[in-house]
Amino acid sequence: MTALTDAPAQTLPRQLVAVVFAATCVIVGLIWDISWHMSIGRDTFWTPAHLVIYTGGAVAGLVSGYEVLRRSFWSATPPTDGVTVWRVFNGPFGGWLAIWGAVAMLTSAPFDDWWHNAYGLDVKIISPPHALLALGFIAILSGAVALAAAAQSRHAGTPERSAAPWLVAYASGLVLTIIAIFCTEFTDRPLMHRSLFYVVSAIAFPFALVAAGRSTRLRYPATASAAVYTLIMCAQVWILPAFAATPRLGPIRQMITHMVPLNFPLLLIVPAFVIDVVLQRTASRSAWQRAALVGTLFVVTLALVQWPFANFLMSDASRTALFRTDNFPYMMPADWPVVTGTFHVEPLQGTVRGFGLALVLGILSARLGLARGEWLRTVQR
Repeated sequence: MTALTDAPAQTLPRQLVAVVFAATCVIVGLIWDISWHMSIGRDTFWTPAHLVIYTGGAVAGLVSGYEVLRRSFWSATPPTDGVTVWRVFNGPFGGWLAIWGAVAMLTSAPFDDWWHNAYGLDVKIISPPHALLALGFIAILSGAVALAAAAQSRHAGTPERSAAPWLVAYASGLVLTIIAIFCTEFTDRPLMHRSLFYVVSAIAFPFALVAAGRSTRLRYPATASAAVYTLIMCAQVWILPAFAATPRLGPIRQMITHMVPLNFPLLLIVPAFVIDVVLQRTASRSAWQRAALVGTLFVVTLALVQWPFANFLMSDASRTALFRTDNFPYMMPADWPVVTGTFHVEPLQGTVRGFGLALVLGILSARLGLARGEWLRTVQR
């Protein structure tokens, strides 16, 4: 016991710290960029948000590239771990993901600039250059998770002396955040009483939350990851409107004077806690049994908390500095449901059928999340 107490704290690899920093830059820059588009419009490629995004890509690529070169050519002894490419270049698996993500991001930059010059303002979040950029984002974020998981595995004997499990949860929370952002068009407030909202949520979120729940050596890992997502999205809701902004592109349909934030976070932290409890109490069950329980409870729990919360978000009572549901982009027409506070409606039969589909997809998503989480727990290089 004394030896364990006196043992020095495990030092995190510098590459891991740098890639996690880069992943944070990617998320901050992405949120800032979307808000910039909703508030000001795209006046130049060299916006501050773009600089933050590409700083993250550059840091991830350069640091990981240096690590590959160091291990391959400048190390005193040949590396015995890592992933070798072309029988020469050796580096951690997460580092390779970060390199590929950086290459995708930097490739998308001139493509995105050309796209805007040719077609103007983005109509949707996912355009061809943004799709390539998104792949780069996901690769860098996945690299951060893999590097943190490898550090966690190497320090498994003394987890209390390492911050690696917390970094796994943090990086997993960043992954959950970017998934939520890319699902925004299908999870907007007017859709929260339609089955489409729950179908898309069942596809996207059980996978991320269950993977976090199985990959992180914390007591409530999925809850911790959901808390990261919640804090990030709350922070942007509260911080961005403090800065002045004026639209510079037409058509201007909403008169705004400040930066428009993204939506208030979904209440994913509630089903995340349920997922943690279920995973703790079903360790002896088969993977498919656990997935069935987790996927079903995710959909049911999310519906129980998000459906009534949506009523509040669509009311005038939520148009305050705390929830900021008056976050209307300058180009949004005044008669859109999100502005008028009305839900998209569907027949009851469609809702029942949609929830049935959401249950099936939630189970499949949870099963994939279990597989990914179990794999991440074994990553050591």
